[in-house]
Amino acid sequence: MARAQILAQPDELPEADRLDGFLHPRMTAEVFGHAAAEAALAEALQSDKYHHAWLITGPEGIGKATFAYRAARAALARPDERGMFGAGLAVDVQSAAYRQVTALSHPGLVVIRRAYDQKAKRLASTITVDDVRRLKSFLALSAEQDGRRVVIVDSADEMNINAANALLKSLEEPPPRTVFFLIASAPGRLLPTIRSRCRTLPLSPLSDSDLKRAVAAELLAAEKPPIPDADFAALATLSGGSVRRLLALQEGGGLGLQSKIDKLIASLPAGDLKAAHTLSDELAPAAAEQKFALFYDLFLGTLQRLVKAQATGQGSEADIGRARRLIGAPRLATFAGLWETLARDKSDALALNLDRKSLILASLAKLETASRS
Repeated sequence: MARAQILAQPDELPEADRLDGFLHPRMTAEVFGHAAAEAALAEALQSDKYHHAWLITGPEGIGKATFAYRAARAALARPDERGMFGAGLAVDVQSAAYRQVTALSHPGLVVIRRAYDQKAKRLASTITVDDVRRLKSFLALSAEQDGRRVVIVDSADEMNINAANALLKSLEEPPPRTVFFLIASAPGRLLPTIRSRCRTLPLSPLSDSDLKRAVAAELLAAEKPPIPDADFAALATLSGGSVRRLLALQEGGGLGLQSKIDKLIASLPAGDLKAAHTLSDELAPAAAEQKFALFYDLFLGTLQRLVKAQATGQGSEADIGRARRLIGAPRLATFAGLWETLARDKSDALALNLDRKSLILASLAKLETASRS
């Protein structure tokens, strides 16, 4: 019974790193666009002289978690379950290792992630020291004969400082035949001592062709219709090579939100108070959490593109034109600072559970003030 408690939350509970309406990354069999990283890790695992901790980095939504679970299956599979698949990390989907890792029931696997608070009915904002302390019991168990143990931390940059220090102790004295896969979109947030004990495996944003294949696979698995080519081209431009971001844009009406952001920016410096209130009313309810997050992702991304376009002259013709009109050389420093301020305001508001409508209106008001300065 103790081992069962170490493993996973019940499947019916919400899970971190799962986009609503789609399968969790561990349920995805194929990884797209990361062949070089897969070959490097597969070679290390096959030599049995692998590094004990791997830090898998890259932007959100490009397949880091999918890659980590694929690596976990390969590390835990018997030779006959993976031998026929060559030098990669593929494991027979009918094998015990594949099915057990997918179900989070493999005795050699533990996943550290943000827990679901059943009283508050939401996922915790961080990985806590109690989440990491489960490792002590897991690592004290004896591995199966000639078997490995795998620890996945998803995402490592979501650990609070106490959790990070607790993980560091396990990384400093890892048991034999144990491999850690730490996933991080912002590795700079990790303790330098954690980064120094890991071999970094950077993953890159997907090319348009790999992105299209990955998105098609996710939509098929979720029994959702394909995206029209015209919409896909626009979504791919906004996605930055991220499958998760593209799917979130599609599901959350991202193209419509981007259009509203563009109209609000076009209305500056006068601004459009009615449109701002209408948009904030749409995004403020708790049920619109993902749409709210998507709005800020697009909003901050748009400001970042405009600042870059003004500073470097690079970007689409539309962005360069808007940057010259809105920012110009005199306001470049103001807008660069504004991006940092708005990103910090959003983080503070989420941490303190502040009113979302007030946050959105305040953000738009600061943008209007900057455009007039």
